[in-house]
Amino acid sequence: MKIAAVCLAAGQGKRMESKIQKQYLLIQDKPVLYYALKAFQDSPVQEVVLVVGAGEEEYCRKEIVDAYGFTKVKAIVTGGKERYHSVFHGLQAVTEADYVLIHDGARPFLTQEIIARCMEGAKEYKACVAGMPVKDTIKLSDDEQNIESTPQRSKVWMIQTPQAFDYALIKDAYTILIEQENQGIQTAIPVTDDAMVVEYFMNQKVHLVYGSYENIKITTPEDMRIAEAFLKK
Repeated sequence: MKIAAVCLAAGQGKRMESKIQKQYLLIQDKPVLYYALKAFQDSPVQEVVLVVGAGEEEYCRKEIVDAYGFTKVKAIVTGGKERYHSVFHGLQAVTEADYVLIHDGARPFLTQEIIARCMEGAKEYKACVAGMPVKDTIKLSDDEQNIESTPQRSKVWMIQTPQAFDYALIKDAYTILIEQENQGIQTAIPVTDDAMVVEYFMNQKVHLVYGSYENIKITTPEDMRIAEAFLKK
């Protein structure tokens, strides 16, 4: 049984307010991306495909993959215009697998426990995502920022990555999405994560597994300070 991972590091990170892209910013002398790749290197995952921005391929190979000995990174590919294009490029570069984990490289606090739960969830349910129940009350607004409804808090989760799938299932779903886009067919939903793609195109239920409240995504300068605090702990 082969398990692969697609690690996404092609984002621009505009909200970080830094000339350096967030995945290359340093946390305790190591780039943010290092921590996610290290987690996969130490896990049962056999193959990692790293998706990076155009022109960053050689830098990532020399300064991150080779420099830190990430031998499980078998391919470094160029990302696309949107996140879902980058995922599709990554899935195409996987050398056939039974299951695949898709992870944002800007989430450095990936643990072996989260990886294990995602792998088991993918095997049992074909599709699963890491996440955590929300702590705050959530309000849905209308277009004028008036409260429209209040969902039951016990049923609301913050979704994280990894998101793990039967490889053929997720690849087929993304193939349909890209083919429809190439034909000029507009998807009825804005694609912001991988679970949406299998839900929408494959009519597949997606199971939730526990991630961690520390499994944050580095997005703003405040997140860097939080990440430093987590590592010091």
